[in-house]
Amino acid sequence: MNKTSSKSFTFIDLFSGCGGLSYGLEMAGHKCLLGVDANKEAIQSFSANHHHSAVYLGDIKKLSEKKLFTLLNGKRVDMVVGGPPCQGFSTVGRGEVEDTRNQLFKEFVRIVKLTKPRVILFENVTGLVAKKNENILKKIFEHFEKLGYNMDARVMSAEEFGVPEKRRRTIIVGVRDGEWAFPLPSHGTRVKKTPVTVEKAFKNLKAPNGKIYNHDVALAAVKNKEDRERLKFIPEGRGIRYEDDEKEFLPKRLRFDVDWNKLRESRFRQTRLQRLPLKDPAPTILTSRTSYYHPVEPRYLTPREAAACQSFPNDFIFHGSQTAVFRQIGNAVPPLLARALGEAVKEIVFRKGKVKAKKLSVDLKKNAFHYNETTFL
Repeated sequence: MNKTSSKSFTFIDLFSGCGGLSYGLEMAGHKCLLGVDANKEAIQSFSANHHHSAVYLGDIKKLSEKKLFTLLNGKRVDMVVGGPPCQGFSTVGRGEVEDTRNQLFKEFVRIVKLTKPRVILFENVTGLVAKKNENILKKIFEHFEKLGYNMDARVMSAEEFGVPEKRRRTIIVGVRDGEWAFPLPSHGTRVKKTPVTVEKAFKNLKAPNGKIYNHDVALAAVKNKEDRERLKFIPEGRGIRYEDDEKEFLPKRLRFDVDWNKLRESRFRQTRLQRLPLKDPAPTILTSRTSYYHPVEPRYLTPREAAACQSFPNDFIFHGSQTAVFRQIGNAVPPLLARALGEAVKEIVFRKGKVKAKKLSVDLKKNAFHYNETTFL
């Protein structure tokens, strides 16, 4: 058998957004050749932080074979990565294979067919490995197995790889004529190394040149006067969801005018005035700028603070409106999680001839299915 290993891969990033996944892969030493996305502001951010990559702004369905190879300018593609829109794979709804929201996945397959990379890597919601989506995941794997890829999937937790945020995503990897192993955690209870906290992430927000980008505190102001007052009484890491929270934190003059007994399950659907914790990783950073509040100040997060929770470096500059930037950050793959995947890619051993594929199994205890015993982290 001929064993080969490559330390650096060229790759295309499909549905790239601002480029969190590709930026992390480049941190591991790989080279992005092309970013593809339909969102103008996201592509502006991508271009600002991927100085040697071509970009395609537009509907991926209109990215022709001729245009693709013109953009690649004769360069070989070792890997295709990305995050196809995943609404049709979520735990809400029926998760039908032919859901129109899943059709962009087929564009990912088309680009793989055209470029014939050695590795494919994409991320999706954890709901993709829910039991109800078993047929969808099988179909996804079948598409790539027919093209000669050995497939594997795992749910990974970002805080286990140095990201100051609790974020779980499904990572799917395919290797042609090679063996893949998921990276081992660098942080958390399994390695007895404390996860990175919000406090540490916020300690220094300056870029190497001394500037702080995307950090307009005035734009993070809470307009509602009562909410600003309420925040002064809410400690870091806490918020108001139940009547007991309201009684514990708020004086009577600032309590919400609600009948808790008439609310469904006697609680707010989502926690209100949720402050980030200081001594723990942040909860999953969402796409709305009003989802979370600063741990101690009576305001929302700035984009820079949200990006720090996602492990973006301080010199990663975002373009677009405040709303657009938060959407880019909330939709991104944390760069440090992507870097861990990039380091694992460098360890792939390629062998001529087909590697025995893993067998799909069902774990009824976890009510989910996976390809091996360690799919779920």
